[in-house]
Amino acid sequence: MPEGHTIHRLAARHAELFAGGKVLAASPQGRFTEGAARLSGTVLETTEAYGKHLLHHYSGELILHVHLGLYGKFADGHGEPPEPVGQIRLRLTSDGPTSEHGGRPTEPSDDRRWLDLRGPTACELLTPPEVAALRARLGPDPLRADADPERAYARISRSSTALAALLLDQSVVAGTGLIFVTEALFRAGLSPILPGRALTRAGWEVLWADLVELMTLAVATGRIDTVRAAHLPAAMGRPARVDRHGGEVYVYRRPGQPCHVCATPIARGTITARNLYWCPTCQV
Repeated sequence: MPEGHTIHRLAARHAELFAGGKVLAASPQGRFTEGAARLSGTVLETTEAYGKHLLHHYSGELILHVHLGLYGKFADGHGEPPEPVGQIRLRLTSDGPTSEHGGRPTEPSDDRRWLDLRGPTACELLTPPEVAALRARLGPDPLRADADPERAYARISRSSTALAALLLDQSVVAGTGLIFVTEALFRAGLSPILPGRALTRAGWEVLWADLVELMTLAVATGRIDTVRAAHLPAAMGRPARVDRHGGEVYVYRRPGQPCHVCATPIARGTITARNLYWCPTCQV
């Protein structure tokens, strides 16, 4: 499942493609036909991400909510869209330029933009009160200027649940997934199984600030890098990481490999039915 930085990047990309103009919407798959009909011809006013939830705000208080889940993905491009193939839940196209006589142009134009959505967990239209209810269910998002980290700490400081599980709970912190959680805990020297109530306020402030820094960098670069300069491949004389997720990391998906800091083999376990990675020496 994409982590929060990916959704923020998508929000920015979709605004770049369509904001300020009318869109045409269709559901080639047929599962969002009614919603697409309501969207078609409206103006995309703005886009935003909240955690792993993407929101498009259209004229007339129409709000498109997308949650990609495990299998959802977007594709986009310029020019005429390709023929629909497979299960496209939603297709958006720009209303396109008009001819000098006011009609649609007869020749394809590179000025047109298109966007396809496949396989999302959620693709629905919400009202403003429903969006408010969605926000209320989510914890603060480290990538949002309006985030209130105190809300998260209030939950964490009262809980005996393992810290890693709390940080993966989207109602506690929104947008953090397994990579950011395991890496931020390593960088803070915190055990992933530390009970939430054992985390000091000072410890939380450091952890939150690091999440903000790491996730903001990931938005800018499009990849997750968490390794400090002293532990990069060039500095350590080690090979660069090769992994489909990209990026240099300390513990994520490195079980049995030596810790970049202390050389202890990285451990692997499970939490909330998900793999967990940590250094038994650095995280006590």
